Amino acid sequence: MKLIILDRDGVINYDSDQFIKNPEEWRPLPGSLEAIARLNQSGYRVVVATNQSGIGRGLFDMPMLNAIHDRMHKALALVGGRIDAIFFCPHTNDAQCDCRKPKSGMLEEIAARYGVSLVGVPAVGDSLRDLQAAARLGASPYLVLTGKGVKTQDAGGLPEDTLIFPDLAAVAAALP
Repeated sequence: MKLIILDRDGVINYDSDQFIKNPEEWRPLPGSLEAIARLNQSGYRVVVATNQSGIGRGLFDMPMLNAIHDRMHKALALVGGRIDAIFFCPHTNDAQCDCRKPKSGMLEEIAARYGVSLVGVPAVGDSLRDLQAAARLGASPYLVLTGKGVKTQDAGGLPEDTLIFPDLAAVAAALP
């Protein structure tokens, strides 16, 4: 089984320092939906792993997160793409949970759900915590320069084997 793990905000859609709090604020990055469709056509199961501390902060609730994801699913369907599963952490950093990236609990859950090792599985993110979570389990960290990606690259300290791409479309084009 071919599997790829994507962060959401800054990889698939525009990010916001004020959080994506409703479906109207969710806007796909240019080419990202088509990139997911291309991954699907190449036989990849596309899974999203996203920190959503806006829930823990009381900025939005589960029905609103579901509505945001519904908008994403519908936009993907229009270009022939799909996301197989969405895993999310609703906690704030203060909660010290195991699922919030850079910890690896969310990715461990993905591995358990699909019954696979994540060694070598591409994990695409725009922040250091995305890449650190991937590297902890031997997944291949891919940094995209959308969202916070340029700032992340400039800050340094990336996991040793991080591959850097301009955007999700470039990642999809590079994968077999």
